Amino acid sequence: MSEQEILKPKIKLSRTKNAVRNIYSGMFNKIFTIFFPFLIRTVLIKKIGIEYAGLNSLFSSILQVLNLTELGFASAVVYSMYKPIAEDDKDTICALLNFYKRVYFIIGLVILALGSAVMPFLPHLIKGNVPQDINIYVLYSIYLVNTSLSYLLFGYKNSLLNAHQRRDVISNMLTITQGLMNICQLLILVTIKNYYLYVLMMPIFTVLNNVMVGIETKRMFPEYSCKGKLDISVKKDIRKKVAGLMISKICQISRNSLDSIFISAFLGLTITAIYSNYFLILTSISSFMGIITTSIQAGIGNSINTESVEKNYLNMKMFNFLYTWLAGFCCICMACLYQPFIELWIGKEYLLPTSAVILICIYFYIMKAGDITANYCNAVGIWWENKYRYIAETVCNFILNIALVKFFGIHGLIIATIITMLFIGHGMGNQVLFRKYFKNIKLTNWIFCVELKNFLITSIAGVITFFICIFIDTKFSLNLYIKIIIRLAVCVFFSNAILYLLYKRTNEYKDAKKWILGKRKTNQNNRRHHYETDE
Repeated sequence: MSEQEILKPKIKLSRTKNAVRNIYSGMFNKIFTIFFPFLIRTVLIKKIGIEYAGLNSLFSSILQVLNLTELGFASAVVYSMYKPIAEDDKDTICALLNFYKRVYFIIGLVILALGSAVMPFLPHLIKGNVPQDINIYVLYSIYLVNTSLSYLLFGYKNSLLNAHQRRDVISNMLTITQGLMNICQLLILVTIKNYYLYVLMMPIFTVLNNVMVGIETKRMFPEYSCKGKLDISVKKDIRKKVAGLMISKICQISRNSLDSIFISAFLGLTITAIYSNYFLILTSISSFMGIITTSIQAGIGNSINTESVEKNYLNMKMFNFLYTWLAGFCCICMACLYQPFIELWIGKEYLLPTSAVILICIYFYIMKAGDITANYCNAVGIWWENKYRYIAETVCNFILNIALVKFFGIHGLIIATIITMLFIGHGMGNQVLFRKYFKNIKLTNWIFCVELKNFLITSIAGVITFFICIFIDTKFSLNLYIKIIIRLAVCVFFSNAILYLLYKRTNEYKDAKKWILGKRKTNQNNRRHHYETDE
């Protein structure tokens, strides 16, 4: 490295400003794009039949498995952009973009080929009968084309927006295109009830979204174009990280998408659709929370390249505290509101047992409890170092799924995921992060003083809030609308009050409060300075 490169100042992104902007636009996008899918799924079940919803879940899961061909290139390339962005190295960024474009085009073609090879096996993945008016091969082909188009048309340009912490642009484009698509799908279901035309809207609006993102990216970053070649060392580093990411994606797919495939194969399309209704709510809430982690990811990547390890550890503790409080609140709301909401939404006949609902809530909390540490793993780029953890989690989850779903049905499926995610995912994942980056900090302090403490506090608040809701139900005869409103009020007030009482004396609470008040004061001073300048 030359003396000029050493002395060159690092460029710090406006991390808080970008994160807040990303969160606002992401929240608006989720509110808009989650409401419509709920409405559409309701109309789909009522107007056409629950088997169609089961087909939708099955084909989406199959194609998520095929997305493994992406191998994590997106995350690896975005990670590789953090350093050149901090150093304002435009040549490297252009070369990365050029490399990424070529790889994504190949991936799109590979998905088409592999997806076509899966077609002969489709009947074996469905237990029971398929709706008579549906040709599963034609329907599956539309889903397949939609998936491949997301790679063939300008998909690579999202990396520039992600690496510059401008997820708000992506969110705004999705709000427009997904909103229009859902409106068209709803009109189709209500009027002509043609399921093929309903599904055909997906590739049409995928093309529209990608074209819009391509145009906007060109306007925002005219200095970047697909040109140049990467150094051999950079390509080698990307390949290594992609190998780790590939194993990571296999783990994630086995945890989520294979669930629907297992249920369809062992229990049938109707049970698949019922479970998918619950999982849709879980993923909707999770995607809301994912706005936060996605919005701060590039900022954490920039912080890793510009701040000390000790400073990043303190930041991680603070972010984890705020995020875990939110995750705990959402988990408690799910435990108290799941059943009455499902009953009101689509009917009592589509309810799972309460025991299964509690397991789903535990699954949700454990999944969310690892999000912030996962952000730091991504920012440090230690996917390859996590390879044994990914492999172990995948193998154990697969074996436990097969073994437990036969004996315990839905319960066994969720228990299998909880076991592998808790003991292998969190356990080994934290160990790698602290061994590779937070080297001088004891892992046991994080596990027992942070994660275990958070779990116990959330459990106490959850149990008290849940039994308050049960007590109200036994004392008063309430219709579903009133029951949901009262339970929501109980969750908002009691769960947060209990969490506050249990957290208020902790260092994490004090640090987070100080940070929030400091950011608020800074923003007020900036606005005051802006007004004085205008005058």
